Amino acid sequence: MKLNLKNTRLIAVFGIFLISFISHFVYTVFPSFITSIFFPVNESIWEHMKILFTSSLLYGIIDYIILKKNKINYNNYPFQLWFTSIVIIPLYLVIYIPLYKLIGENLIISIILLFIIYIIKEIISYNILKAPHVKIVNKLIIPVIIIIYILFTYLTYSPPHNYIFYDTLTKTYGIEKK
Repeated sequence: MKLNLKNTRLIAVFGIFLISFISHFVYTVFPSFITSIFFPVNESIWEHMKILFTSSLLYGIIDYIILKKNKINYNNYPFQLWFTSIVIIPLYLVIYIPLYKLIGENLIISIILLFIIYIIKEIISYNILKAPHVKIVNKLIIPVIIIIYILFTYLTYSPPHNYIFYDTLTKTYGIEKK
């Protein structure tokens, strides 16, 4: 099968989904300050947003290699990667929080929603990659990603006492201070 941009978006859904499962356990296996920045440190809703963002960025490296190796034409790759990685966080929360309030924690619903969110992400990605090149926006991506991880780190170590940041398993907020 010859790869094209549409096929790579379909592959990306499954690739990001797989990386998400691995990302869920990275901090548990390798607890450190560095892994706490990129991966969830507890079972709170907010910490799981790191899975969405980090998995998307990590798969972005693989995706970039696939696109280059197969000589697939695209535009705005850095912007697409950042924008779709960030937009899925509020999208997920807008759908998940009402479901969580209504039925509580449900692993099957969380996994299905994650898969649907990744499909939506890749539809958006495809459209951005097909759009005309926007040079200035692509140059702002690295500083914006750094700012997002600074925010993730701050909220991991100093979370507000809000149910989004509350780990129902350990009955704590953020990272446990020892």
